[in-house]
Amino acid sequence: MQPSTIKPRLSFWQLWNMSFGFFGIQFGFALQNTNTSRIFSTLGATPDELPLFWLAAPVTGLLVQPIIGYLSDNTWHARWGRRRPFFFIGALLASIALFLMPNSTALWMAILVLWLMDASINISMEPFRAFVGDKLDESQQTAGFAMQTFFIGLGGVIASLLPTIFTDVLHVSNEVVNGAIPDSVRYSFYAGGAAYFLAVLWTVLTADELPPEDVEKFRMERAQRRGFAHSLKEVFGGVMHMPKTMAQLALVQFFTWFALMGMWVFTTPAVADNVFGTTDGKSALFQEAGNWVGWLFATYGGVSAMAAFLLPKLAHVTSRRFVHMLCLVIGGVSLASVAFIHDRHMLLLPMIGVGIAWASILTMPYAILAGALPAKRMGYFMGVFNYFVVLPQIVANLVLGPVIKHLFDGHSASVLVLGGISMAIGGVLTLIVSDSAKKEA
Repeated sequence: MQPSTIKPRLSFWQLWNMSFGFFGIQFGFALQNTNTSRIFSTLGATPDELPLFWLAAPVTGLLVQPIIGYLSDNTWHARWGRRRPFFFIGALLASIALFLMPNSTALWMAILVLWLMDASINISMEPFRAFVGDKLDESQQTAGFAMQTFFIGLGGVIASLLPTIFTDVLHVSNEVVNGAIPDSVRYSFYAGGAAYFLAVLWTVLTADELPPEDVEKFRMERAQRRGFAHSLKEVFGGVMHMPKTMAQLALVQFFTWFALMGMWVFTTPAVADNVFGTTDGKSALFQEAGNWVGWLFATYGGVSAMAAFLLPKLAHVTSRRFVHMLCLVIGGVSLASVAFIHDRHMLLLPMIGVGIAWASILTMPYAILAGALPAKRMGYFMGVFNYFVVLPQIVANLVLGPVIKHLFDGHSASVLVLGGISMAIGGVLTLIVSDSAKKEA
């Protein structure tokens, strides 16, 4: 690890401005996570087919994030900086995809748009993680990631509730008509696309970036690295040279994100079957279940927003490893319990535990990792770290379809039990992670 120069301490509002874009980014992710299975089911997908159709999301992350991290590390513009051009381009493309998604009229169209949407979200999201390492001294990095987590939680709450708001408050139709996606879902994606673009634009316009210590040297090094073959080798070869801390966190991430993918894919069909008594994706009850899942996901997002600023304080008196272990175990037990609850309102309780885990998932691994990375390659290694977010999702999407069909007899809720066990295992594995960074102020 290279020694980092002392960076100026930022005020609360500077942290706010540099993180506000994540509020918009989470509109994209929350609408995707809450409604994609609903949209696929409405267009005719069966529960065991859902994981395969979801493959688009993690595969695009696997390819896009390391490339964007590498490119943003090697970008500098006097006005736009290093990361902000990617914020803007990704936000523009993601907003277009959010407008297209609910207008899909066939499964293949929805799957293609999911590829575009997830790739675009990753273009703008990955540099945000590196942004914290760029701008903040170690003593503020956990606070920086916690501020991002706050906006992720807040954006997740609003975005997850949008279909319910359009249905119950604005009296927009929530029913499938002639096989089309309900108007409540369509208008939610339109609102989400606008919020995404405007929130990211706020960060682009209000946050500045620190220039390289020696701009001329930076430009010379960048010129030496040009060439497709050399760039490709650097982008995908870095996994062999990752720091020890990253390798240890990789195991934790695998079990964590395997669980999360199972939750995002199967919560809607599980709740529809377990609580509303239907597996028909075109039925009014299934669409009602989809709205209720919005409440559930909003609950864990809201809890994560509140927990985001408590976890750094707890980490200060204990350790970041201990906090992450505790949160993942709580989240795992909570997720597994969803399968045994048949009252819609009681389902809100385990979402509190999932929200605590989500707050830590978005904060602690990145805070631990940031202190172990070379400053000049922060964006690249944050992109490589994404391998261990998307690879478990790919594995989940490949194996959970056959598992639910042949082992669980089509019962989606059983996948949530498996996911809860996986998340708890990830929590226990946190104890092997090295965290040598100094304590946070």
